[in-house]
Amino acid sequence: MDKDIRKSVIAGTWYPGDPAILSGDIRKYFAKVPVHAVGGPVVGLVSPHAGYVYSGQIAAHGYRLIEGQHYDAVIVIGPSHRVLFRGASVWPSGGYETPLGVVPVHGELARAILGADPVLNSERNPHAEEHSVEIQLPFLQVALGAFAFVPIVMGTQDLPTCEAVAGAIFRAARGKSVLVVGSSDLSHFHTYEKARRLDQGVIDLVQKRDYRGLSRELEDGSCEACGGGPVVTAMLYAEKTGARGVKVLKYANSGDVTGDWRQVVGYLSAAFFRENPGEKAAAKMKAGIDMGLSDDEKQALLQIARASIQAELAGKKPPAAKGQGALEEKRGAFVSLKKRGRLRGCIGFIEAKKPLAKTVEEMAIAAAFQDPRFEPLKKEELKDLRLEISVLTPLRRIADVGEIEVGVHGLYIRKGGCAGLLLPQVATEYGWDRDTFLRETCCKAGLAPDAWRDRETEIYHFSADVFGEE
Repeated sequence: MDKDIRKSVIAGTWYPGDPAILSGDIRKYFAKVPVHAVGGPVVGLVSPHAGYVYSGQIAAHGYRLIEGQHYDAVIVIGPSHRVLFRGASVWPSGGYETPLGVVPVHGELARAILGADPVLNSERNPHAEEHSVEIQLPFLQVALGAFAFVPIVMGTQDLPTCEAVAGAIFRAARGKSVLVVGSSDLSHFHTYEKARRLDQGVIDLVQKRDYRGLSRELEDGSCEACGGGPVVTAMLYAEKTGARGVKVLKYANSGDVTGDWRQVVGYLSAAFFRENPGEKAAAKMKAGIDMGLSDDEKQALLQIARASIQAELAGKKPPAAKGQGALEEKRGAFVSLKKRGRLRGCIGFIEAKKPLAKTVEEMAIAAAFQDPRFEPLKKEELKDLRLEISVLTPLRRIADVGEIEVGVHGLYIRKGGCAGLLLPQVATEYGWDRDTFLRETCCKAGLAPDAWRDRETEIYHFSADVFGEE
């Protein structure tokens, strides 16, 4: 039996070796996580696999979400960092040991997965020194208590392998409640700014559930994830089970922890879930994407916007727009003002040239007093004003309008000296389809409604995290 127990190889280094300290640290991570509301049962997670001092707090966002839940089995998929081989390897029996005890392998499910597709093998060597699976287990032990699991290490991470592994899991797990964890860090050893740009590409594609796009962009280097295959596999499994809900729970990188922004590693926590009918209808009404901004960060930005407008009305300088973490990141943003449900001003800045907090401060003042469509805001209007902020992803030029997803994307269209932009929520609010959205954006640019069909017309899409005052 001992040979079937895979001993810990990272306890005491990547995470504490003392069980009391280990469980205590994880509980502290959980205590700092706000309870995220998702619209149904969680079937998949994306979780980082760095040392806990760097990525533990990010991982806690996913595991806090499933705390106290019951699964017939958990499948943890990690990339192989040390052994080169084709396909994917399943540890078929026994268990994995951590300082919190042995997590038993669900032998029946492991055998069923192995027998479901020849891409899977039962070689143990890829597991021997691999940290990407083990690093997830103490979090699962604290969150779930006793559970059985199937560990899978991927040697190749191309789309056919991901499809084969996801298909094998789906067929083997019929009739069972299964959670699939895709273990992955994101970009490695870039500057803070470059890492954020690369990692946003992964976040956007995860948010859209675009596993094909993610696999393609990982392959061509447009974005990075050392466990891209496990992430794609988790996405594919969720898709096969009919789980259409996705929520980006938290993003950060090592620079946010250490303060060293020269060479950082990115970390993501995300969840895939089955939508309850009521939640599904509500989700359809929400435009844009979740970019991982916390509720506190969103509230801070809304407070900056309102305080800036109030200061301008009082003839004072706006308070210094300072922030930490995401608020210091350079981002484009729009601020929209609504009075009794009707637009009262909207101005933004597309390019990411200033810290987000400063961009929001300046755009709030511009929307209130410089939008040429409206008279400058008066003090007595302030009580009836509701603020909405849209934090933008970078523009991406497209050649095929089929890439545009109404409700997710905003549009920026340019031809000659004319340009126009509409935010994602505009199409949602008016119930437009794709063609109508394109026509209306052309009109906003001062172009003919069908100018989007011209080869000389440049079409860009982007998305936004859209949030506002209650």
